[in-house]
Amino acid sequence: MSKAAPPANPRSDPASDPAAIRKIIHVDMDAFYASVEQRDNPELRGKPVAVGGAGPRGVVAAASYEAREFGVRSAMPSVTARRKCEALIFVPPRFDVYREVSGQIRAIFAEHTDLIEPLSLDEAYLDVTVNHQNIPAATELAQQVRARIKEVTGLNASAGISYCKFLAKLASDLNKPNGQAVIRPEQGAEFVAALPVGKFHGVGPATAAKMQRLGIHTGADLRALPLAFLQEHFGKSGGWYHRISRGIDTRPVQPHRQRKSIGSEDTFLNDINELEPARLEVVKLAERVWGHLQAKKMNARSLTLKVKYADFQQITRSRTLSVPFADLAEIEELAFALFEPLFPTAKGIRLIGVTLSTLGDPESAPEASTQLTLW
Repeated sequence: MSKAAPPANPRSDPASDPAAIRKIIHVDMDAFYASVEQRDNPELRGKPVAVGGAGPRGVVAAASYEAREFGVRSAMPSVTARRKCEALIFVPPRFDVYREVSGQIRAIFAEHTDLIEPLSLDEAYLDVTVNHQNIPAATELAQQVRARIKEVTGLNASAGISYCKFLAKLASDLNKPNGQAVIRPEQGAEFVAALPVGKFHGVGPATAAKMQRLGIHTGADLRALPLAFLQEHFGKSGGWYHRISRGIDTRPVQPHRQRKSIGSEDTFLNDINELEPARLEVVKLAERVWGHLQAKKMNARSLTLKVKYADFQQITRSRTLSVPFADLAEIEELAFALFEPLFPTAKGIRLIGVTLSTLGDPESAPEASTQLTLW
């Protein structure tokens, strides 16, 4: 069932120009990982399920809607989730299955449009301004996409429909699960005006807290402030906040959006206090990200080391080279060069992560140097 946002007065900005209006759908699978597990195991249906590790260092990767009723959320420590729901059933993730199902879903998207921008395994933007079925109503097309997903995968999807990506993503949350909502061009500005800033996609807890201190509580508060004020307090993001507070987002759906980073991290059952076992973990992570990089047929020039201590303090160390990494040995060498100065440590390490970024196409990259340059 489609639900529209509350009516609002038409406004005079580019989004109200019919010639400039895009029709964008944001499709978001409902509790994707958990729903796949409930689909494949009938004994889990109707029960609170968490995908993730059940151990003392485990983290919830996804929660079924039955678990969410108890306050269980993704990224929550498993011990906290268990306290909120004693009957919670933990299921280990099966990412190979999730990727396979995601591939089926993307094939369905491709039946309707060529303009598809995946955000993750379970969500994507679709520009259906022009679509293969020549269906003029994006709401009707969204219903067809969701019905097709249900037919092929047995899973429910929700959708948001609007004239821009920002509002389409917001709309997909309005009628979850297994529903859709539309925010039309004449409704956009007033919808954003009533929205708490903490609900803005891209505004994290720290930025939301800063906005609250400045007296910015809603989109209307943002819209009342001059661009110069927002740029002074939020830098480059100030221009973005100025635009979206007016319901303006001109970003196109990007079918070939380049991946920004490739990373891997491990949380340890027991804290690491010594350099040698930590070094072995760094080597393992370096091998993993190098393998992913090769599989994607890409190269990288930046490396970020992430360390989380037993008290949950988190630090990162990064370095960018002038040329791409030539091989795994260079990645291992740089990762350990960033890691070694952290020892000796007064507190144990519970998590280590290695991420490669500044990615590129090897065929267009300059020839790599045989000498690793750290600075």
